[in-house]
Amino acid sequence: MKTELEALVEEMITRGILFEEAVKEFEKQFILNVINKNGKNLSKAATTLGIHRNTLSKRLAEYNNGSHPPVKKNSKKKHQVAHRRKARK
Repeated sequence: MKTELEALVEEMITRGILFEEAVKEFEKQFILNVINKNGKNLSKAATTLGIHRNTLSKRLAEYNNGSHPPVKKNSKKKHQVAHRRKARK
């Protein structure tokens, strides 16, 4: 793995990728891979990453230019909200 990483770093330097860009892209890919490996469950992914779930949500929002991250929603809660809306009418 070390050899692969060294080759990747060399290629990035050759292509003129700045340190800050490289770090951000590594972080993004690392986080997105952990999320996928945890079935897109942010709580589990945050625990795996060792960060708070809110921090993870903020990072995802940054990656998506402020839009909501593509994660599993609590369908029961959605159903309850929809049910309340119908009851009000």
